Amino acid sequence: MSYPILSIEGVGPQRAEKLKMLGVRTTATLLERAKDPRGRKALAAASGIEEKKILRFANMADLMRLKGVGEEYAELLEAAGVDTVKELRTRNAANLTKAIVLLNEKKQLVRLLPSERTVAKWISQAKTMPAMMTY
Repeated sequence: MSYPILSIEGVGPQRAEKLKMLGVRTTATLLERAKDPRGRKALAAASGIEEKKILRFANMADLMRLKGVGEEYAELLEAAGVDTVKELRTRNAANLTKAIVLLNEKKQLVRLLPSERTVAKWISQAKTMPAMMTY
């Protein structure tokens, strides 16, 4: 899945405009350009956005490749310690669902929590997807 760059939590209009000037209009393009340290460094230098932020945005774009994972669920997964599709592959659905529920009780990140079945589908999907992010 690919979304407009503004769909990523924290990008905002100013950063989105800087990225658009560099040809980055979608989450897919951001992920392609920022999937490795060299790409993140180049994008940070050209855009004036901190490299750390570029990494966070790229991680969220990676999670947003999963069917059913948009901005809110990508943020929820990241807050639960799952920052990439590769990381999600290693998770247990029951344990991750419990962690998400507890986290959301504290931080109120989403209105509708994903079911354990949904989380299991995300994990299953992640296992079939190529890893994109390198560090």
